Amino acid sequence: MISQPYQLYVERTDTSRNMARYYAMAIEPNLFGDVCLLRRWGRIGAKGQMKVQRFGCETEAVELFLDLLRQKRKRGYRPRPR
Repeated sequence: MISQPYQLYVERTDTSRNMARYYAMAIEPNLFGDVCLLRRWGRIGAKGQMKVQRFGCETEAVELFLDLLRQKRKRGYRPRPR
């Protein structure tokens, strides 16, 4: 069971380069008791791509979640402006 919800949605836009990207992550349990890190990314408004990684324990998934978050922040991804 997951102790707390982990969800993230960030965007990176640059009109001069015609760039409008999104990256979304969530940690969720599956039906077999494994912990899964779901990742979705692509151009804003498009279906994009998806990847699911399974882990035996929540701590491994959280470590990767936080590492990917740091990488995306370095590349200029930010929460959607309201």
